[in-house]
Amino acid sequence: MACQFKLTPGEDDDAAIRVEVQRYDRLEARYLTTADYSALMQMNTDYPMETKTLIEKMLKLGDVRDMNISNRFLMFYQDSTLQMVVSDAEAKYAKMDDINDELTRAFEKLSEWIPNIKVPTFYSQIGAFDQSIVVGDNTVGISLDKYMGEDYPIYKRYYSKQQVRSMKRSYIVPDCICFYLLSMYQLEDFDERPQIEKDLHIGKIMWVTNQVLGRNAFTMTYVAPIERYMKVHKNVTVKQLLEAENYPDFKK
Repeated sequence: MACQFKLTPGEDDDAAIRVEVQRYDRLEARYLTTADYSALMQMNTDYPMETKTLIEKMLKLGDVRDMNISNRFLMFYQDSTLQMVVSDAEAKYAKMDDINDELTRAFEKLSEWIPNIKVPTFYSQIGAFDQSIVVGDNTVGISLDKYMGEDYPIYKRYYSKQQVRSMKRSYIVPDCICFYLLSMYQLEDFDERPQIEKDLHIGKIMWVTNQVLGRNAFTMTYVAPIERYMKVHKNVTVKQLLEAENYPDFKK
């Protein structure tokens, strides 16, 4: 799964953190709606790993080195529904200042709780209703097509009412933090673990995310035991909680 500090010239490691989502989606949209070859070249030059991840792992269109891959990529998005999604996403996310600000505040707090945490490079993209968040090597990709709002008409064709409740703008930052922390604190031997331990591990990550954001973005059942545990064990730090595997204690 899936990070570098965003510093302006002259700043050092002690400078304030500033997170800004890189707008890969704009280049992507330009190529997919106008077939502008210069946009494709910039995607490949400035965002080689992001392009490789999108084409090979998410869309599964083939090897990015394939001579015909750019045309295959373009043709895939000529579907009328996907063309509408591209247009709608660019309009809805013309500005992302609110997301940049919340990500910045989140990592300022995380850097206090988890010393030496790396800040990933965030970028936005437009997928095809695949993964919401893609964590890679020092990167976190945000698929804007999965955050169009619970009333987005196209969602009614593919998702239940329960699913679309979290497919909105306010869940972008919580999902980014949650998936990034999951990539940092992975549960060893995950497949062999009892389901309760898997649930509690995710509950820990969600509880920390709530604390970082100062709001209860995640209210799943398995977050409550972590809340109870931390109220009793006030001396346990966030870092210690994330590193701990005393799952029986969380069930008490």
